[in-house]
Amino acid sequence: MEQNINTIIIGLNLDQADFNYSMEELEQLTTANHLKTVGKVTQKLPHPEAATYFGKGKVEEVAQLVVTTNASTIIANDELSPSQIRNLEKATNATVMDRTGLILEIFATRAHTREAKLQVELAKLKYQLPRLRTGASQHLDQQSAGGGLANRGTGETKLELNRRTIEHQINHVRHELKESEQSHATQRKRRAESHLKTVALVGYTNAGKSTIMNQLVQRFGENEDKQVFVKNMLFATLDTSVRKLELPGHRSCLLSDTVGFVSKLPHQLVAAFQSTLSEAAQADLLLQVVDYSDPNQALMMETTNATLQEIGVPELPMITVFNKADLAGAAYPIRTGHEIIISAKDEHSIDLLVETIITQLFADEVVKSFTIPFADGAVVESLNRQFAVQQTDYTEAGTVLTVRLPQAAVGRYQKYLTNN
Repeated sequence: MEQNINTIIIGLNLDQADFNYSMEELEQLTTANHLKTVGKVTQKLPHPEAATYFGKGKVEEVAQLVVTTNASTIIANDELSPSQIRNLEKATNATVMDRTGLILEIFATRAHTREAKLQVELAKLKYQLPRLRTGASQHLDQQSAGGGLANRGTGETKLELNRRTIEHQINHVRHELKESEQSHATQRKRRAESHLKTVALVGYTNAGKSTIMNQLVQRFGENEDKQVFVKNMLFATLDTSVRKLELPGHRSCLLSDTVGFVSKLPHQLVAAFQSTLSEAAQADLLLQVVDYSDPNQALMMETTNATLQEIGVPELPMITVFNKADLAGAAYPIRTGHEIIISAKDEHSIDLLVETIITQLFADEVVKSFTIPFADGAVVESLNRQFAVQQTDYTEAGTVLTVRLPQAAVGRYQKYLTNN
């Protein structure tokens, strides 16, 4: 959509505890899509009106507000049926969009990589499929006055043709995504074979995940120029980034930044981004980043945990990172168990975060001694490259290395183990 279009946001309070928060979030989403919120209308009802979402009086209030604010767009806080959209548009003479459609538009403008674009395209097609009847019904209405049943049949044929076209597009996009998923699977297999630990940043959009990633990459990354886009906006970036970090003590790991979550994240998007979000499912450690300065932080954590369950992420070790403590006016950095309070732009905060990651991620490390014949110099090189070699000695039998490494990696060098 064009920038600064006057927009009215509307929402039904069905006695939800988080209603006010979800409306605030809807306004932020509207801003993220470069729309200007000029009015807000809410109503408390036990259930949505089947025909118009709002009750008749509230619909008239919205229509009047459209006139007085010169608004051209209305965005509802819930997913609307095709008939609700059509009836509201007739009653208000404005374009009506629901929350799902808004998020899909934002995702469409934020996707940059081929895979992200395909994922958004799949979600949009799945969203459009059950809504074809809106356009078809308008087409039939226009024809019914002069054509009777013959034209009605023609309209239904057109609807079926449109449906088959979208279903064909869905199958095509799924096929292309399957190729990307196979590529991801190959990459994950290589990582597993390298025994590199993986850490995934998860959490609400705009909680500071990308800022934390950039700080870590700048200090510990193989290439500090490989930073990710950061902006104070919901869904500033959708593309999953994976970077290798060389942490203190000769410890290496992979860090991935996943797409941010938001309440009422459309199921179409969750399904479409399954392969991207699987970075979290495959991780050895999750860092759940929470905006400590936001009064709705508890609801944000609930949303994150619910989304992780929806995408099938198992009960993985997790560190809860309460970020933006500087904006909250709180003391930092502080660590209590598996929780840490930081400001991502503070050097001491990053130090404590890295220390916490190392403690949690490498808890299974052991110290072993290996005696490697001089003829097997490649093994010495491998151990030095991948793990923390604490001591090197030379004997008649070969090179003796004292190495700190994950228990799971010991088996690869079983035949070189010194009796220890």
